[in-house]
Amino acid sequence: MGKPTGFKEFARQTPGYEPPAERVRHYREFTRALAEDELKRQGARCMDCGVPFCHQGCPVNNIIPDWNDLVYRGRWKEASAVLHSTNNFPEFTGRICPAPCEAACTLNIDDAPVSIKTIEQAIVERAWAEGWIAAEPAARSTGKSVAVVGSGPAGLAAAQQLARAGHKVVVFEKNAKPGGLLRYGIPDFKLEKAVIDRRVRQMEAEGVVFRTHAHVGVAVPADELLAAFDAVVLAGGSEQPRDLAVPGRDLAGVHFAMDFLAQQNRRIAGEAVGGADILATGRKVVVIGGGDTGADCVGTSNRQGALSVTQIEIMGRPPEREDKAVTWPLWPNRLRTSTSHDEGCERRWSVATTAFRGANGRLAGLDCVTVDAKFQPVPGTGFTLDADLVLLAMGFVHPVHAGLLDGLGIEKDGRGNVKADTNRYQTSNPKVFAAGDVRRGQSLVVWAIREGRQAARAVDEFLMGASDLPR
Repeated sequence: MGKPTGFKEFARQTPGYEPPAERVRHYREFTRALAEDELKRQGARCMDCGVPFCHQGCPVNNIIPDWNDLVYRGRWKEASAVLHSTNNFPEFTGRICPAPCEAACTLNIDDAPVSIKTIEQAIVERAWAEGWIAAEPAARSTGKSVAVVGSGPAGLAAAQQLARAGHKVVVFEKNAKPGGLLRYGIPDFKLEKAVIDRRVRQMEAEGVVFRTHAHVGVAVPADELLAAFDAVVLAGGSEQPRDLAVPGRDLAGVHFAMDFLAQQNRRIAGEAVGGADILATGRKVVVIGGGDTGADCVGTSNRQGALSVTQIEIMGRPPEREDKAVTWPLWPNRLRTSTSHDEGCERRWSVATTAFRGANGRLAGLDCVTVDAKFQPVPGTGFTLDADLVLLAMGFVHPVHAGLLDGLGIEKDGRGNVKADTNRYQTSNPKVFAAGDVRRGQSLVVWAIREGRQAARAVDEFLMGASDLPR
């Protein structure tokens, strides 16, 4: 694959970025793409390594060596066809997936994996620019109908696959526009929403119907879907945030991260934010949680003009470099610094919050303590942080139960997720299927797309007795 000696001749290269001082002035994407010759050289670095471990690192089973080779040879249209054969939305994964494929790359043993994510995004953007991506409506209708609840990546992938199989598909979305957390959770500086819109237009041309402002289980009775459709796919995500039950939690100024992020995305889109504004402008911001959502809060706070931003994490500081002999080709625990951190942020690890403090009902700061490896407070390490805005970015515990899930009486697993396996994706109601975070818990966009595709095949088999859709 690629050039046999390419990995020796060419160094790893990834796109550059606008300088932090410039990009914090706007909410647009700020990646500076590589030129075509540079991309060909990156494709040339893909080794004929015998066992392509990148395959096992990629949940959607992208045929990575093949499209790396095609880019190296300048056969971009074929590369797009190979890429889309396993991934409905490479423009999403090419932007926001953390690239477990690169962690699994053989060249990552020397910390210089093939720039797989960069090449992936370049292929799909070239395909859109050249007009190679078009609607693929089904040749015939099956006469069957499917309701998909939720229009995040799992719901979109399931809907597109089912429509291409010939089923009538209606996607129910509680918000004003499709996209789920892609639209209302991921900041625009990581994923501009026009990227979602063009794919939605393709799906509409394939026959998918989107019903927005349709909150199933609240505005739309769940039993209506069971009566009106031959099958129902639950793809509503995992939206119940993990809370922090410490004294002072009810002080004004303590908010869930997703409320903060969704408001900003709605402002940019010209939508009503819903409720009182949550703004970091002129505030001392503390983000609790060290993951991607926390980093998104950091970047958004800086763009809103925060006075200072501090991010605290209860876990210990990860190593700068993992022990490859122990971890490779699996996803390693190592220190990761995002572009948002580069824009300005103090980061602290092994920190637990014991209380929020304030006056007259308004937040003024946090009482914190250093913890050991078992998350137990270390005596004598207490300290305070000044803050008038705290954003809780500690992840999500399970899907929201009230309304849809409780209304359907669907069985849940021990973690509170919808109970369904990864073969049939069928819930305790044989007519209802579940895919993505609603089934597996909080996870990555690439896992959501995988489950949406696999659930679509399971639904097709349920409706027709057999299926030609890929898994």
